[in-house]
Amino acid sequence: MDARAVEFACSPKRAPTFVRGSGATLWDDAGTEYIDCGASFGVGNLGHCHPEIVAAITEQAGELIHVGPTFGTDAKAEFTRRLLSVAPRNLRRVFLSNSGSEAVEAAIKFARAATGRKKVVAAMRGFHGRTMGALSATWRREFREPFEPLVPGFGHVPFNDVDALRKAVDADTAAVILEAVQGEGGVHVASPEYLPAAREICDASGALLILDEVQTGMGRTGRMFAIERWAVEPDIVTLAKSLAGGVPIGATLTTEAVEERFQGSHNSTFGGNALACAAGTAALEVTVRDRLWERAERLGTEAMEELRGLGAPSVREVRGLGLIIGIELRGKAAPVLQALQEDRVIAIGGGSSVVRLLPPLVIPEAQWSFAIDALGRALRDG
Repeated sequence: MDARAVEFACSPKRAPTFVRGSGATLWDDAGTEYIDCGASFGVGNLGHCHPEIVAAITEQAGELIHVGPTFGTDAKAEFTRRLLSVAPRNLRRVFLSNSGSEAVEAAIKFARAATGRKKVVAAMRGFHGRTMGALSATWRREFREPFEPLVPGFGHVPFNDVDALRKAVDADTAAVILEAVQGEGGVHVASPEYLPAAREICDASGALLILDEVQTGMGRTGRMFAIERWAVEPDIVTLAKSLAGGVPIGATLTTEAVEERFQGSHNSTFGGNALACAAGTAALEVTVRDRLWERAERLGTEAMEELRGLGAPSVREVRGLGLIIGIELRGKAAPVLQALQEDRVIAIGGGSSVVRLLPPLVIPEAQWSFAIDALGRALRDG
């Protein structure tokens, strides 16, 4: 198998090897310092090695790391309580797993089991993960084709097209799964009317509405959860990435009605382990105490205004919410990403022509200003 196509542990070196991190700063094995504006695809909302996350992990590791999901732990009970205290008010049940893909897999299973239906409608450009069910809901052809046939029953409609969604959802539809902001798909934001219309369409058909907040949750978009901007209550929400400050975790939140109608079984050996839950509680406490969504709103709005004001010919559009920002280019993103890396700033792509910024919500303003200046230079030179 071509090692360039799969990130095995033995893959050849193609990028810096990082050995240490603190806040928004990474150091490679040569001692070079970088500003991390990718945050591991949104995992690092609290930056690297946040001291309160480190302390929570250290304390929990000395008490209990893991017992099977059949048993309760103080860490799991506290994390669940804390998560539900900030979650959309209609979501009262939590299933814990280890990643965003697992959270989406659970959501799909819950929707099919609770409705007795098989069809799932997703959006073009959407990304929900790389396991077989989550991949079936994902749009990009290059992600899907090598692994087909995928799970049957999935269809895709254009994002932000209410009429197309209405036509696709029928009495056989178990769920509609959407993102409020399509991060991997190029940072496309749902229109003001789209998610309320999706809620109405699901209500009329008996389908469930799943909101994938794996990348947008935990303050990233200028709200604790992106869905707050649309004042819509989904039936299921998926969370992961930054939920435990960098420790692997996934969460699928549902209504009591979904739980009551569920038939079958689902479980996760490491889901809800005490170590991840302790880190998750600490991450939630920091995010809420410091109201990091407000900081994301301010820093993101200022940065997008500055980038739009550049008037760079290479830029087609700047879009985003809070500190999830996409710069769509008239050409390829790779040269700009490389120029940024040479300027010691790490950013990521969002498709072949989009530069995506997902900095830690705790990034010092001086570092954020340097990163935006570096991006401006790369765009003007591109």
